Amino acid sequence: MSTTTSTMESPVISDIKAAIRTIPDYPKPGIMFRDITTLLGDTRAFRRTVDELVNPYAGSKVDKIAGIEARGFIVGGAMAHQLSAGFVPIRKKGKLPHQVVSVAYALEYGSDEIEIHADALVAGERVVLVDDLIATGGTATAAVELLRKLGADVVACCFIVDLPELGGAERLRGLGVEVRSLVAFEGH
Repeated sequence: MSTTTSTMESPVISDIKAAIRTIPDYPKPGIMFRDITTLLGDTRAFRRTVDELVNPYAGSKVDKIAGIEARGFIVGGAMAHQLSAGFVPIRKKGKLPHQVVSVAYALEYGSDEIEIHADALVAGERVVLVDDLIATGGTATAAVELLRKLGADVVACCFIVDLPELGGAERLRGLGVEVRSLVAFEGH
């Protein structure tokens, strides 16, 4: 199941979308960078964003929120607080101080690796993965694999922004994971 805004956006979703700054040609020509720092700095928009991400899971059992470095930490921490769940950071290689489990994944040019503490969760725990944006889905797909390596039941993957043309949400759905995003933008 996926929830992405439609052409009939609610006023709340329209406000969230309006709070996201678009920076053309960053980090390279042709890219429209969707900057959520403006949303994070807007008290009302940030609160509404967290509320919208949390609402489907309120009253259900979610043991942990896993956030992808770094903006996923901000949103994920707020979600964990509201759901009375633990928070698990998923970080780039070499950033965690204890024993880790890692997954390598392909980038457009080369590869990267993400890690999680080996004792970050208990097998069978229900986990929601969160990040600010889903594009090609490489990092999020690797994060789902990482969580599953530790035995997590990945309940859903949540994002503020979806760039549907890049296919990341569909990649995640192909793994049998529910994908939720609040707003969608055309292009890259």
